[in-house]
Parts: sequence; structure tokens; C-alpha cells
Amino acid sequence: MLIKDVKSYESMTSPALMAKAPSADAVVVAKHQFYLQVLSKGVRRYHVAPVLCQRAKVAMSHFEPNEYINYEMLEKNLNIVHKRLDRPLTLSEKIVYGHLDDPVKQDIERGKTYLRLRPDRVAMQDATAQMAMLQFISSGLPRVAVPSTIHCDHLIEAQLGSEKDLRRAKDINQEVYNFLATAGAKYGVGFWKPGSGIIHQIILENYAYPGVLLIGTDSHTPNGGGLGGICIGVGGADAVDVMAGIPWELKCPKVIGIKLTGKLSGWSSPKDVILKVAGILTVKGGTGAIIEYHGPGVDSISCTGMATICNMGAEIGATTSLFPYNHRMKKYLNKTGRAEIAALADEFKAHLVPDAGCEYDQLVEINLSELKPHINGPFTPDLAHPVADVGTVAEKEGWPVDIRVGLIGSCTNSSYEDMGRAAAVAKQALAHGLKCKSQFTVTPGSEQIRATIERDGYAGILRDVGGLVLANACGPCIGQWDRKDIKKGEKNTIVTSYNRNFTGRNDANPETHAFVTSPEIVTALAIAGTLKFNPETDSLTGADGKTFKLAAPDADELPTLEFDPGQDTYQHPPKDSSGQHVDVSLTSQRLQLLEPFDKWDGKDLEDMLILIKVKGKCTTDHISAAGPWLKFRGHLDNISNNLLIGAINTENGKANSVRNALTQEFGPVPDTARYYKKNGIKWVVVGDENYGEGSSREHAALEPRHLGGRAIITKSFARIHETNLKKQGLLPLTFADPADYNKIHPVDKLSIVGLADFAPGKPLKCIIKHPNGNQETILLNHTFNETQIEWFHAGSALNRMKEMQQH
Repeated sequence: MLIKDVKSYESMTSPALMAKAPSADAVVVAKHQFYLQVLSKGVRRYHVAPVLCQRAKVAMSHFEPNEYINYEMLEKNLNIVHKRLDRPLTLSEKIVYGHLDDPVKQDIERGKTYLRLRPDRVAMQDATAQMAMLQFISSGLPRVAVPSTIHCDHLIEAQLGSEKDLRRAKDINQEVYNFLATAGAKYGVGFWKPGSGIIHQIILENYAYPGVLLIGTDSHTPNGGGLGGICIGVGGADAVDVMAGIPWELKCPKVIGIKLTGKLSGWSSPKDVILKVAGILTVKGGTGAIIEYHGPGVDSISCTGMATICNMGAEIGATTSLFPYNHRMKKYLNKTGRAEIAALADEFKAHLVPDAGCEYDQLVEINLSELKPHINGPFTPDLAHPVADVGTVAEKEGWPVDIRVGLIGSCTNSSYEDMGRAAAVAKQALAHGLKCKSQFTVTPGSEQIRATIERDGYAGILRDVGGLVLANACGPCIGQWDRKDIKKGEKNTIVTSYNRNFTGRNDANPETHAFVTSPEIVTALAIAGTLKFNPETDSLTGADGKTFKLAAPDADELPTLEFDPGQDTYQHPPKDSSGQHVDVSLTSQRLQLLEPFDKWDGKDLEDMLILIKVKGKCTTDHISAAGPWLKFRGHLDNISNNLLIGAINTENGKANSVRNALTQEFGPVPDTARYYKKNGIKWVVVGDENYGEGSSREHAALEPRHLGGRAIITKSFARIHETNLKKQGLLPLTFADPADYNKIHPVDKLSIVGLADFAPGKPLKCIIKHPNGNQETILLNHTFNETQIEWFHAGSALNRMKEMQQH
């Protein structure tokens, strides 16, 4: 039967005919036939506007049966945008523009305009959820407007092993867990209890799907790109906007294409793809851009492998990363009990892959068949080395080659396939009577992964080779590690399958040289005990004295049997939350209700003191350290005692030692900031390149605001941190001429003038007043739009939200 026109198509897909049809296949065939006829007439595919038919509703997750995937809205918006732009779209553009609040009037220019978007859902980990929920409570709203979840994964310290560590964490953090559970119940937020697993693994298993727009209060939220979604890390204030039903702002991202050819094999793994990309693009090469993987090589990577690659895209500053929908994603959706989502994605697949002929702002090509195993570090995740070379480089640079600890797991590499490949290596060593020479730890990504690898024997093999299985949590990856084998200041090397390796991140020891690589390489190196071992070419000596080589690991990407879900660790929010109460004690040292920040007084910022002029790399770990400080994430005043304690002061080359301009004495950064605040003195921070790279933690913006800071002036910012500063009423400004960084000295005073005429695209003037009476004037750029300037005027984005509610 031929379809002559749109009316014919409508009649064929009418509800009445569909009810009579033996299956939905007839409708799909009819629709496909219609597409082919239209295309055969020479109409460009991306102009096709298929008529929407009645389709079965598919829930976004098993936990939210009444919240549905809205591909129809995605399709409707894309039809509008395709006609407006009249060009092929990248996949990134399809998903982002498909979630526009107003696709008709929205200005769209990659890298320039700000987009107003409607995300599908919000996810929060427990360390950042505290401040996010405190801000949401301050908003006065009764319930979240979009599906949202809280995940308890950051507050469990690795010490003795999974069961003991989890019991200890529940006891120590009882007040915080109770707050998050009751706040979730009160405001309609799902709550994943401690022990459930790492937020990003839970999202991949339950909530991510092709085409979703998800924001999460953790920088590794892009993990969900492994399932073809746009998943973006944000600060808590952004999450509050979305939970409040307010359109979320994002600067229209550029799109960097990574074309993959060839096929992964042998010791090469998905982790090596992102380690290679990090070496190419560096820690700021992805700033302001989405990394979009495509090409024939994509099909050789498992869904969880794609997630690994997207996860670590945060380390190159990318807004997010993603892969196009394919059969590997469908296989994962089916295995995780979401066959109905896979079927729906199949139907809408044209919107879940890039248009033919789409253009990227930058294109990188990687031949997977030629890709060798990599290991990156130390101290920065973009210092890339082939595993074959790292031992030689380490000896040349004076890095310790003996490996003290090997650690596998983390949100980046804790899938069933990851654990299987690591176990495949360990099993060979055990067969020859060997165990790990280095200490060895294993972190399952979720309760489902833990239960399944226990059932299938992987966990037992990893224990037998010397591994200590830790709780289903972030653990050492974020500094939650009670390390006992070294003293602070002792030079040593560790290898991990984590994502970050900043100075002191894992164990608070600045002399720990941390390298990141794949789980199977970590396992091989832990068995050998040295960076000089290359498993592709080198041999080990078994217990019988005979030498042998490790064969390249091979493991199933998914279990043969169904996943074992393990213990039920999810708390549904009640339908009626009117009887729910959230208590925050006024004497608590862990939680503190927020007070509004002061509004702009209408005046220029005159004669501000420089709290610190930062030298070199200054990540969010330097600005607001994690590890033992995580326990104060819900108490702004207490956690402000770690403000910039890791940043290096240009004046003396030391960390946490700055001159008090009033007393001329050197002291800790937080103490000096508090002294200025007590005396009513405004201050600024001067920083270097890519200031605020790393985590999404908004505490790195809340703390300077709380202690009296007014502006942060740098050569450049990391995306999330710049937005977080704006949200809290601070001025993130960049030198119009980066060389002007050298004109400012820690003893100078700075004035920012022209704020009465503060406007998008218009630089601000900064007057530098030197102690000798000389003055210099420089220009400072900014990226504020009109809405963000309103945040500054109101004192914060939350203040502005309240103002709008009152009107």
C-alpha cells in the first residue's frame, strides 16, 4: 500500500486503525514507508516533520511509573529548530535544542548565546545535596517540579572493608542522612540510602536513557552520555532552579567531534580512549564544548565503556560528552530491565544520532586499532603516557616506580565488564601462585554490581589475589580514605582506575604520585608492583620459578544471568508529604540553615584587598578541599574554614599562608578572610588559568561569598565554577590581557568601577593601586547575561528567585 500524502499517513496511524492493527509493527512500517517516499522526492531529511501518532507511554524509570519519556516534545522542538537553522544538527544539538524552553524565539549560536532549557530530571550526591536541599528549603516551594533523586555515596570513608566502613558511616553521618531522607520525603525527592552505590552507576542503571537531559550536582554526571543522554554537572543552585520549575540557563555549547575508527582489542580499553583524548585536548581543551563521539569505531565499545569515556570528559573541562544511540546501548537497556525504553528509542532513533553532514567546531580522529594502553599522571589527568613508556619516564623524572597501592573502581570504572577484566588478569596470576605485590582495593560501583560480581565469582578472585573490597561508594577517589601505610609527606606512587589525580586528592598527601589507567592495567601493575612493568611485553615469575606472560583480559560486558539487584536501598517519596518534617538543629555542627547574602549596594567596589594571588593550578580541591571536610558540606560557616587552604600564594610560594594587610602578619587564608569580614573590608582573589577546574562543588563559590569576597579575577575559569560564582552574587572576571596578571601584587588594592553600567559584553574597569601611590587601569571581561546581572544585583540567584515570587 502506497501513502500518497500526509493525510494518508494520518489516516493509517489513527487511533481507530491502530486499535485494529495486529501489532504496532504495521504502524512503524507505514511510518518508515512514508519517510522513504518523502525522502525520495528530494526533501532533506532534517526538514522532515513526521506527524505525531498515538504511542504507548513509557515511564522514565521503574521508580517513577507516572513520569514519562517525552520524545514527542523532543521531536516537535527539533522540527522547529531544523526549519530555523536549515542545516544538519549534531547529536548534541538535537538533544540540547530539543529541550529548549522556547524553540521559536530562542537565539541559537554555538559558543555565544545563552539557552533556556527544560531538563528532564535532577540527580544529587549526598555531599552536594545538603546545600542544594538547604537552598531549596529557602526557596519556600512545596515540592520539586521534576523527578529528582539523592544518592548517598560521598560520606563513606574507606578504612577496614565494606561492611565495617558502611556501619561506621551510618553512625557518624546519621544526622546528615536523616536530613536528606526527610527532606527528600518532604519535597518529593527519591532517596538512595548509603550502600546503594555511586550516583553515576545508579543513574546509568536506572535513570539515564537516550535523549535525556539530566543535570546532576557532581562533575562526573556526564557518565550518562554512555547511554546517549546529555548529562551535565552543575552546582546546587542550578539544581534548585530546575527543581523549582525555572528554565535552566546554559551557554550554547560548541561541539567537538571525536571520530573513532578501527576496533578496541587486547589490553586497550575504553579508558584508553579518554586518556588519549585528555592528552590531546588538555584539562581545559573541552571548556564550553560538548564532546561528541561518532564513527564506525563506536560499535566496538560496550555501553558501560562509553560511560567511562564520557565520565572522564570532565577532566578536559567539557560541558558533557555523549555517544549516539546504538545496539550496545539497547543491549544494556534490555539487561537492566528497560526493554520498553529501548523499543521507544528504536522508534525515535533518527533523533538520537547525528544528522549526516553535520559540522563540528573541532574534529579529532582516533584509530582504536592503533590505540595502546595509557596511564596518565602524576598530579594532572592530562599528562598522558603509553604504559610501555611510563616506567622510563618515571625514572627520568624522579617519580617513585614502586607502586604502594593499586585501586580499582570509582564512578569511572566499576562496571560488571571492568570487574570482569580485572578478575581475568588476577585469575592468571593466581594460577601461577602469585598475589599482588602492592596493596590492592576494589570498589564496586553499585549494590547491583557488588551482588552480581559476588554471585559470579569475580569478587572472590579479586580478594584471593589480595584485594580488599570496599563499600559501594566513592571512597579513596574523592579522598575518603583513612590511609595507614605511609606518613604525610612521604613520597610514593599509587595507580588507580579513577578519574582525577590532583595533588593530595586521594589521601591528602601532597607527595603521593597518583596515576590513572584502566582497571585491568591497575591490576597487572599491582601484581608486578612497579611502573616499569608492561603487560603487553614483559613477563612475571610464578611461584614455581617459571616465567609467564599475562594474556590480554577478556570478559563479558554484561552477565549471562540477570543482574542480582542485591539489597533494596531505595526510599520512595510519599505521595502525600504534608505530614513530613525536616529538622535542622540550631546547634548542629553538620547542618546550618542559610541566611540570604546581602544585595549589591549600588556602588562600585572600591579599594578591595587581595586575599591571595594564586600561583598556578587552582582546582576546586584547592579552593574547598574534600576528604575530612566532607562532613561539613551542610554547614557553610564550618566548611568555610577550608577556604583556599590548598592554593599556592605567589608572595611566598606557600599554601595556606597569606599576609594580613591590616596586621602585616602571615596566617591561614580562612582566618585572614574572617578578619577582613569582621572589619567590614571587601576582598578579591586573583587567579591563574582554568581557575576552579575539577569538581562541581558550589562550596568553592559559597565560601568566598560567605567570608566577604566580592570578585574573583583570573586568566580563565572552568565552566561550572564560573557559573557557581555568578549564582552566589560574586563577580567572576577575566583579564582582557592575560599579561595584566603580572601587574597585580598581593599588597595592592583593587577597585572595580563602572558597575552602574554593568551590561552584557561590556568590560569593567579595574584600578590597581600600588602601595607607592602609583595607579594602573586595566580592563576585565565577563560572560554575564542580563539575567545573571540580576543575580548580582539581588545578591544571589536564590535572592532573585524570591524577589520574583513576591512579584
